[in-house]
Amino acid sequence: MSGLVFDYVIAGGGSAGCVLAARLSEDPTVRVLLLEAGGRDTDPLISIPLGMGKIHEHRLHDWGYDTEPEPNLDNRRLEAMRGKVLGGSSSINVMAYTRGHSGDFDRWARNGVEGWAYRDVLPYFRKGETWEGGESQWRGAHGPVGTQSAKTQDPIFWSWIEAGAQAGFPKTGDYNSEQQEGFGRGQYTIRDGRRSSSARAYLRPIRDRKNLTVETKAHVLRILTEGSKATGIEFVQHGYVQQVRAEREVIVCGGAFNSPQILMLSGIGPADHLKQMGIRPVVDAPGVGGNLQDHLGIWISWRRKEPGTFHRQMRFDRMAFAMVQAYFTGTGPGTVVPGGLHAFVKTQPDLDVPDIEFMFHTVPPQTRLWVPGLRPAYQDGYAIRPTLLHPRSRGTISLRSSDPRDPIRIQYNFFTDPDDLPRLREGFRRAREVGEQKAMDPYRQMEASPGPNVRTDDEIDAFIRRTAMTAHHPAGTCRMGSDADAVLDAKMRVNGIEGLRVVDASAMPDLVGAHINACVLMMAEKAADMIKAA
Repeated sequence: MSGLVFDYVIAGGGSAGCVLAARLSEDPTVRVLLLEAGGRDTDPLISIPLGMGKIHEHRLHDWGYDTEPEPNLDNRRLEAMRGKVLGGSSSINVMAYTRGHSGDFDRWARNGVEGWAYRDVLPYFRKGETWEGGESQWRGAHGPVGTQSAKTQDPIFWSWIEAGAQAGFPKTGDYNSEQQEGFGRGQYTIRDGRRSSSARAYLRPIRDRKNLTVETKAHVLRILTEGSKATGIEFVQHGYVQQVRAEREVIVCGGAFNSPQILMLSGIGPADHLKQMGIRPVVDAPGVGGNLQDHLGIWISWRRKEPGTFHRQMRFDRMAFAMVQAYFTGTGPGTVVPGGLHAFVKTQPDLDVPDIEFMFHTVPPQTRLWVPGLRPAYQDGYAIRPTLLHPRSRGTISLRSSDPRDPIRIQYNFFTDPDDLPRLREGFRRAREVGEQKAMDPYRQMEASPGPNVRTDDEIDAFIRRTAMTAHHPAGTCRMGSDADAVLDAKMRVNGIEGLRVVDASAMPDLVGAHINACVLMMAEKAADMIKAA
């Protein structure tokens, strides 16, 4: 392949890369190359929705990243899972489909990212999905990604919604429609009983397209430049270093961790840091790798009075049959995610957008298969996870060396802004309040973690520092903007380099109040139109 010429070369076959590969190759006269460092998405655990449990447990199809010690989280290193497989994180995530509040996108536009207000992005959310409820002003019915409501039958979710109302929170029939705020049934990227990843949704239907080349196990080393123009990509595949040329554009879709790494390895980044790594700066771009954000949350869990639906399904023989059934027929318990509810809430009524999300689990952390007479069943439970949606603290991505094979340094700097910990603490208190409502009486045996003795601000803060984990929504490290430190302009073009764009979560100016995969798919759909227009 070395020396071949394409119109577009896409570095990264994740959520955004698959969308762009499909949309740009719709023109049969355009030659598109998609490079993915991971393998093909052929593992049955990827396509079976319930297979995500094993994927996460064993960190399959994952880059294997962990953060640097976080000083304000008891110096813990946090697991930072990111998909390394065709489809990227959309092939290993929990499949939650949440778009964010309309005010999130209006804030982007208000802060200098023209063309990204909610009215601008809604058509691209609609374009990308087929919603099981049909087409509406808010929802799409003809897109590649299948979206559906949660199918779990556990009645505890209806009790959670009622408990939220008892605690003073609103309900919403569709948080991806007119009203995001409130407690609502979960929505997932599942279609015909199988994970609707970007690879399955966008690439599989066009696998025979002659003008699209997809190369896996292709690790990008750097962007090739001539003067101030990006001209191609250098990558290693099967031990051989190769170079390909892009006549129109190079598009980086490595995600919030790997996109800034690729830019810096190519000499595009903070000049002082690049020199320290022995890399000649091509463009001094101080913003590359900065502005790192993620959603941080903690679990409050309760023991359940009686085992729930999923607990019974976890008996070894039942689950073995369910997984086989799911793989061959796309039906049965293996196609149902054991989560059926999300809540986006305001801890203060005068906020423009919700500041806390409650995530709900019907399974305890020690969930495992059990066998009557051989391996006893686990103590069943359930949990609520208050998560801070709009942190003010900012972290960094930096290089460890000039070797592309060395993992990056991930430093979130959680709680360096003094406002973040009190807001998450308030989210914790409000979540616990919901869990103690009368509607939960039929299920609640006792609070298992942190336990009823953790009550004061100091006790709650210590629990947060000891146990908080990210929701795997890293963003912002190559942000769009109109100020001098912005890495990208509003059309996702890298400032200072012609013919180069970054399209993924790293381009977000700040975090949306949602699981970010739906937003990344939207951004890639919008980017495809901007690229075609160019």
